[in-house]
This record gives sequence, structure tokens and C-alpha cells, in this order.
Amino acid sequence: MSEAANWVRVASVKDVQEGSAFPVEIMGLQLAIYHLEGGALHCTDNVCTHAFALLTDGWLEGTLIECPLHAGQFDVCTGKGQGAPIEEDLKTFAVKLEGDDILVALPA
Repeated sequence: MSEAANWVRVASVKDVQEGSAFPVEIMGLQLAIYHLEGGALHCTDNVCTHAFALLTDGWLEGTLIECPLHAGQFDVCTGKGQGAPIEEDLKTFAVKLEGDDILVALPA
């Protein structure tokens, strides 16, 4: 993690049910917070890299989020596209939990 990262509170853990994705708009970014089964938290861009669609309008199954527009899938842990029509991976952001607050490392 770069020293230039800026940790920003984006939500409460109570806002994001386990097994779901939650949209956040902050500092001009559209982000998706994922609360995976088992409690792990991850964050990616919320806009599909293939065509404009919000991933949080799609389906989360395990660690994969499926875009609602063309059914492309991304691994929310790594941002990696899982095949056609995805040609570009998602940007990911570090996440930490402080009490009930979800913080994301954003560029300074």
C-alpha cells in the first residue's frame, strides 16, 4: 500500500449484508463494497469495464460479481475479468474495518 493512500470511511458494516454488494459514490468515484460469506470485505470500481453498467445491479455469487448488462464476471478479490466479454480487469481498493466502519484506501 502506498503511503499516499487516503483511508476514507465509505459505509458501516451494517449497511452491507453478508453475501451482497453495496454501491458507494465518493470523491467522484463509483465503488462497490462486497461483504462475502464468511465476513471478508472487498472493494472495486462499480462500473463494468466492458460497457457502462453498475456491478452492484448484478449478481454476487461467492467471489464473482456478474454484470447485469452482458453477464461478464469479475473476481471481486482481485478484479480479474473471468472471460468474454471482459477485456479489462476492474480496479481494486484496499479495505479495512475499524469498529463498524468500512474504510477504503483511495488515491490522495
